[in-house]
Amino acid sequence: MKSFSFGLSLGLVCISTVAMAQDDKNLGTRKAPIKLAMVPSSDATKILSNMEPVARCLEQKTGYFFEISVPNAYIVVIEGLGAKRTDVAFLNTAGYIIAHKRFGTEALLKVSREGETTYKAQIITKADGKINKLEDLNGKKFAFVEPASTSGYILPQKLFLDSKVKLGETVFAGKHDSVVTMVYQGQVDAGATFYSLPTKDGKIGDARKTVLTQFPDVEKKIKILTLTEAIPNDPIVVRKEISAEMKSKIKDGFIACVKVHPDAFRGINNSDGVAPVTDEEYDGVRKTVDALGIDLGGAVAPKKK
Repeated sequence: MKSFSFGLSLGLVCISTVAMAQDDKNLGTRKAPIKLAMVPSSDATKILSNMEPVARCLEQKTGYFFEISVPNAYIVVIEGLGAKRTDVAFLNTAGYIIAHKRFGTEALLKVSREGETTYKAQIITKADGKINKLEDLNGKKFAFVEPASTSGYILPQKLFLDSKVKLGETVFAGKHDSVVTMVYQGQVDAGATFYSLPTKDGKIGDARKTVLTQFPDVEKKIKILTLTEAIPNDPIVVRKEISAEMKSKIKDGFIACVKVHPDAFRGINNSDGVAPVTDEEYDGVRKTVDALGIDLGGAVAPKKK
């Protein structure tokens, strides 16, 4: 797991996923910084680099010290919130639902992208391949992100369930950019990743953008087969034990800092703003999770039938 520690000096540090739980009495001080974790949606080094100016801004706006990390899996972030090893997190939608149910984690804000506060999942495949409609995926090798990924697993699974599509071999790539790479290189026939609208200047906003440096022709080589239904964007969350005063300052800090560093936020999770959020907005996703038989009270995996 990679992390940055911010204060009077900036340095690159490595911290264990089994680090000691925070002492809430001194939380936010230099010796007990607020631990802010981000889900590994793309390259950890890139996320941390973009988070650097945001973290410094948060320190200026709130008066608290922050330590930033990108754990190697969604579930590490979720468990960290329950064990007080993580205080604030950028979570995906499914991860929030799990953390809220298990640990009472609260949503402070939800991100927005190009002014939109909802998003979809996309099914991608080779543009010159033989897969041209959803039914063509029957029996095909398919890549998901991981079981706790809303756009990289849960929404696509609902789509396949509703459409009665029976995939062949399935694999978990771990990250959205890895799914795109696997499809591009022909390791799988198709895959599931996040979808966001193109930017105002016409550039792609979906997961294919994460591999443009490696594969400049990805937009031509990889097509979007179909999209899923829309759901609320992913939230910025806080563990329940943190004081109301601290939650309010952190929330206000994010609102201010996203305006100061919109480009950095885009590099963190493809967002460019934040918006108010309520827990009830995620009830539709909860129903989908229940329909798929995912146990929110335990492991992030389908129930055995």
